[in-house]
Formats: sequence, C-alpha cells, structure tokens
Amino acid sequence: MSDSPQSLTIGQVAARTGLSVDTLRFYEREGILANPVRRGSGGRRVYAEHDVDWLNLCIVLRSSGMPIPAIRRYTELARQGAGTEGDRLALLREQQGRIFAQIADLHRCLDVINHKIAVYEDHLDRPAE
Repeated sequence: MSDSPQSLTIGQVAARTGLSVDTLRFYEREGILANPVRRGSGGRRVYAEHDVDWLNLCIVLRSSGMPIPAIRRYTELARQGAGTEGDRLALLREQQGRIFAQIADLHRCLDVINHKIAVYEDHLDRPAE
C-alpha cells in the first residue's frame, strides 16, 4: 500500500516503465535515480511521479547505448543543479555523436543488404535457361 495518493510501489513503477523490479533495484544501487528512493511503512520503496519521469529518461539514454557510468554522471550533474548545464549538454552531445555514428553504420549495413536483395530478386526474376 502506498503512503499517499502520489506514491507508487516498486511494482507499479516496474509496470509503468517496463523495467523489471531487479533493474529498478540495480539502478538504485548504481546511483542512477535522481533522488534517493524513499521508504514507506515496513521499509518498502516508495516512488513518485518524478521518479517515473526520470527513469523514462534513463531508459531512453540506455536504449540509445549510453553506458551506465555516463548515465550515472549525468544523474550526478543533474542532482548538483544549476551550473552543471554545460557538462550535461556535453554528455548529451557525446551520446548524440555516438548515435549518429550508429545510424551511419546501420545505413552502410542496409546498403549491403539492399544490394544482396536486388541480386537475388534479379536472379529469381530471370527465366530458367
């Protein structure tokens, strides 16, 4: 049971984010949550909406290939607040560069696959001799 109408259990957060309970605990241990997880009655973890919002950002960063240490650094900078915007921007720009490189690699892969498809389609469209 939650302690207030805005409180969420770890199971509710897992359902809302698509992360497993184990992953949520891992993120907590790794220091990736913007705020320390509160504890409710009985010592159970209690999350708020802002925790879900932060986790959704972390999911996007992780899905983009950002390493956990970089997400942790971004989180630390965000916790420090004003004055760290330049460092946070630099981290995001680094990740942006990695994503652009991944996209370029995928385009090269797609070009090769498209070529092979065209070769096979051409071969299969030729009348048998």
